[in-house]
Amino acid sequence: MWAEQVLLGVIGFASGAVIAGGLFSFLIGLGLVSIFADRTHTGRQILLYEDSIVLGGILFNIFYLYQVRIPGGSVLLAVLGIFSGIFVGCWAMALADILNVFPIFIRRLKIVKTIPYIIMGLSLGKTAGALLYFLGRWGT
Repeated sequence: MWAEQVLLGVIGFASGAVIAGGLFSFLIGLGLVSIFADRTHTGRQILLYEDSIVLGGILFNIFYLYQVRIPGGSVLLAVLGIFSGIFVGCWAMALADILNVFPIFIRRLKIVKTIPYIIMGLSLGKTAGALLYFLGRWGT
């Protein structure tokens, strides 16, 4: 009986490690880490960026699985929502940049003058979506 539980635990851990490795390699493959380091002129701390991403993934999994309560209420939740929105927005923009979606879209619809408004709308929408998700999930 205990051998079955140990085997299931090992399989679960190995499966999680494979999925997490795939996700993190996808993030690095998109170039998010190198883009952040290039834009902020902090290329020497690239390992710190990678460690922070991994630590964030581990901590979020712990908080999600064990339903850890974090004191701070709505203020901390709003900050978390803003950072999550920024992260998801950067991820979406990096993926779209690789696929060259925006240049084709802009050229075909002839919307060159409205690009700043579109970018602002995308970022505000991502932030609002993250805030609504986290307020609904962990909100008071």
